[in-house]
This record gives sequence, C-alpha cells and structure tokens, in this order.
Amino acid sequence: MEKQAFNIAIDGPAGAGKSTIAKMVAKKLNFIYVDTGAMYRAIALYLLRDGVDTANEAAVSEAVKNADITIRYQDGAQQVILNGEDVSGLIRTEEVGNTASATSVYPAVRAHLLELQRSLAASQNVIMDGRDIGTCILPDAQAKIYLTASSRVRALRRYKELTEKGTMCNLEEIEQDIIERDHRDMTREIAPLKQAEDAVLLDSSEMTIDQVVQAIIDTAKAHGLKEEA
Repeated sequence: MEKQAFNIAIDGPAGAGKSTIAKMVAKKLNFIYVDTGAMYRAIALYLLRDGVDTANEAAVSEAVKNADITIRYQDGAQQVILNGEDVSGLIRTEEVGNTASATSVYPAVRAHLLELQRSLAASQNVIMDGRDIGTCILPDAQAKIYLTASSRVRALRRYKELTEKGTMCNLEEIEQDIIERDHRDMTREIAPLKQAEDAVLLDSSEMTIDQVVQAIIDTAKAHGLKEEA
C-alpha cells in the first residue's frame, strides 16, 4: 500500500513570517516547500512583461493560459520556473508584489495554479503557505496552522528588513499598508483570508523563529506525522 503524503498548510496575513518559517520547517522535516506566493508573483511578472492591463480581468484571464509555472529544487535552493526560465531573482520587486496582490483575486489566475499545487501535494510530503491553503487549496491537509502577529510587530519586522538593505522607509506608512492589505485580503470575494475551523492559531508576536518552527513541527506530530525511522 502506497504511503499517503502528509501535508502542512500555513495561512496568515502578510508579514507574519509564513514563508521563512515554512522553509525552515520543510528543511527540518525533509518536506517540499511549495511557495504559492512565488507562483503568483511569477504570474504577475508574466503579465507585466506581456504588457497586459492588470485591471482588465478578461485580458488577464486570457493571458494566464500561456504562463506555465513550476517549482523545482537545485542543490537545495528553490527555483521558480516561468515558461522554462528561472525567474527566482526577478519576482521579489515591489511592483511584482503589488501586481500579484491585485491579480490573485481573479478566478482564472487561481484556477490556473490550483491544479499544479494540488497534484504536488497529492504525491509528496509538502508544506504550503499562503492566504487560503487550509480553507481552499488543501482543505484535507493533516496539519493546518494560522500564523499571525500584530500589525505593529509585522511592520517593525518589515522596517528592520528594509533599513538593513539601506532602503529609506517610514514605520507608520508600513504599518498602514499592512492594515490595508489585511483588510483587502480578508474581504476579497474569492478565497478570503480566514482561519480554517480545524487550524491551530499561532501568534508569533512574542515568539522567536525557532519557537514558531518547533510549534509547527509539534502540531504536525500531534496530527499524525510519523518521524522517519
């Protein structure tokens, strides 16, 4: 009998540290980390390059059909592949991020990526993070976590990250952007951000990264994850 894949779903608002945490958990458990945000960013990059009007849902819906996006690992590093090209280094700009946020609400964009994400999860032990993983993408995931932190803590983390890179920024503006993005994510018509009924709530405001990672591993074990012999 084939061993069933074990899936961990992490949802939560922007800036909660989902991706950083999920990557660390994946490494410790030897799971595949499926970066859904990177996939949406790759779609956004494709639309920007193609000159598609992202406010025109019909145009976006038609264009995404030609965007083939996969995730692969080479020497332990994730590569996001857009139509055969490794675009990992091109999808982290603010412009791409804003475009991804605006276009991820379109049903055609979500549907285009859903099949790949689910097929990966059906055959492999995966950890996936996003806004609607436990509620929509992987509703049958064995372990679900809703990872959050206060808007102030998330703003401070982002502020620190930007200033360390030498970027001039304003803490109040960053927090306001986070509050507005939370509202947008939680009130959107398609797959709004919310805690799945069977998800474990983890507020990382007062926790270290290592404590959050361990809490998620403990949750997975409590939900049936067996350690490899």
